[in-house]
Amino acid sequence: MSDLQLTSPVFDDGEPIPDEYGYTARDVNPPLDVSGVPDETESLALVVDDPDAVEPAGKVWDHWVVWNVDPGREHIPEEWSPESEGAVEGQNDYGERGYGGPNPPDRPHTYRFRLYALDTELDLPAGSTKADLEDAMAGHVLAEAELDGTFAP
Repeated sequence: MSDLQLTSPVFDDGEPIPDEYGYTARDVNPPLDVSGVPDETESLALVVDDPDAVEPAGKVWDHWVVWNVDPGREHIPEEWSPESEGAVEGQNDYGERGYGGPNPPDRPHTYRFRLYALDTELDLPAGSTKADLEDAMAGHVLAEAELDGTFAP
């Protein structure tokens, strides 16, 4: 059993994400802290999505997809540039690579920040989708952690 945890110094689990991290504000990722990574972890993957977008958008909206993160990383800084450190970013549902902040069109939404400890590095090209990442991770997840934050229009 793993003690993998994902937390943020700027919001607690289930609490509001500060406005500055929204898509129409600064549109940079909030800082995140990682702990309890299993010893056998070869890489980390991070997915940020919005399951409350199903009603207005017709699907879970993907905001950030990152993989091949160094398993020794304990802090993801605000406005992090993963690719400068060897990690890879996928495409979000804004049609962009990298982080795309919360931007709910109708009401407060809950955003999931999900961290995965993997027993391998993934051979996926930059710009791959969350679905591509999920397929590549199948059978390789050692542990996962989730941090939820809310954001209102």
